[in-house]
Amino acid sequence: MRVRIEDVAEAAGVSMKTVSRVLNQEPNVSEDTRKRVEAAARKLQYRPNPSARSLAGQRSYLVALLYDNPSSNYLMEVQAGMLDACIAHHYNLMLAPVTYGERKFVSHVDEVIQHSRADGLVLTPPLTDHPGLMKRLGQLGIPYANISPKLRGGRIGVVLDEERAVREMMAHLVSLGHRRIAHIKGHPEHGASQWRLNGYRDGLAAAGIEYDPSLVIEGDFHYDTGAICAQRLLLMDNPPTAIFAANDDMAAGTIRTASEMGLSIPGDISVCGFDDTPISRQIYPPLTTVRQPTREMGRLATHELFKRIKAPDGGQMITAGYELQLRQSTGPIGKGRASRRR
Repeated sequence: MRVRIEDVAEAAGVSMKTVSRVLNQEPNVSEDTRKRVEAAARKLQYRPNPSARSLAGQRSYLVALLYDNPSSNYLMEVQAGMLDACIAHHYNLMLAPVTYGERKFVSHVDEVIQHSRADGLVLTPPLTDHPGLMKRLGQLGIPYANISPKLRGGRIGVVLDEERAVREMMAHLVSLGHRRIAHIKGHPEHGASQWRLNGYRDGLAAAGIEYDPSLVIEGDFHYDTGAICAQRLLLMDNPPTAIFAANDDMAAGTIRTASEMGLSIPGDISVCGFDDTPISRQIYPPLTTVRQPTREMGRLATHELFKRIKAPDGGQMITAGYELQLRQSTGPIGKGRASRRR
């Protein structure tokens, strides 16, 4: 038989309302009572009935992830983090892919909200900064949290100090003797693309290296564009000795192109990326990258969303940490082709 909320209340010696408040993580419940209810729920293996909760609380207990992002590795990590938060709060998660450049993009999002009756949304770039979408969400009054938005004032969600992270990556490459460092940019509508470009330029300036616009090529976070951009860079008369790609997918594409051209990595060309998604550890050589805690960012953004769902002024913008992952795809300029390009 299905365990009911009444069974948990009886086992914990409290009212059903108290059980509901504990399970919904509402305030004004003593720590002793909270622990007693949680222990009873675990012992009885209680699972809330989403339909019953929805009818009782005028909520759907559903949140939606809105995305139009070419990196499946990035999205899988965000989804996993959101699921962690949803499980903790007894919520369901819905995935809502949309097309950013579509003429009826905002109308499509409107339909998703109306049909799903989601209690709130988590937005990923570039949706986080679409003016028409921001206006419509404000009109609907639906709570939403952002992951890495360009504009941060008055918003909730999670961001990373990406400029600082890339400056550190540039310092790493410079310490290995690289002076001619190229950059494959991300999608122009993503705030991350501009922050990572800024960090690249600042890192060069800090090392006394003049910015060369011919070494910067625009990609769009796709694996294939990384491969194409890398070919353009490596066929230059004076090619770079190192390439920093704005995400791991494009860095993986760069490594493929370099290998196909007969170049040794990192002996002839050093390659690094950003995100530390699974592909960074699955390719050879393993990729030097910036570990953006993507799963944790998905979890944190969702937790802030739940705070906003419960209170109009709840939630805040959190800054997540990062870490350089130094692996075998970067190294000192060797004695091969790279050394002759300095």
